[in-house]
Amino acid sequence: MARYVDGYVLPLPKKNLAAYRRMAKAASKVWMDHGALQYCEAVGEDFPGMCGTPFPKLARCKKGETVVFAWVVYKSRKERDRVNAKVMSDPRLAKMMNTKPPFDMARMSFAGFDILVEG
Repeated sequence: MARYVDGYVLPLPKKNLAAYRRMAKAASKVWMDHGALQYCEAVGEDFPGMCGTPFPKLARCKKGETVVFAWVVYKSRKERDRVNAKVMSDPRLAKMMNTKPPFDMARMSFAGFDILVEG
């Protein structure tokens, strides 16, 4: 089954974790209501740095920040485009966009991915 994933990585001040959780719970409802198959937001807890670039460095974390790694799964790229168009016009998301986010959006990374392997 071909599926498509939007992925996000962003730095989050640890003091804003509760506010971010509230925002993410509301956003998950919007995405799922419009057809996303899965919506997940995970907060960094273990950064061993044994190989590659550690996530905090990759996300340019400052002191007191951690990393959020998030993804949304769709049936296909076409379905992702349809869902995101609906999400962007949803008044619940518009309400969220009118408040200051609990993280620095300029340091957020976002991209779409074709699933290569799924177990």
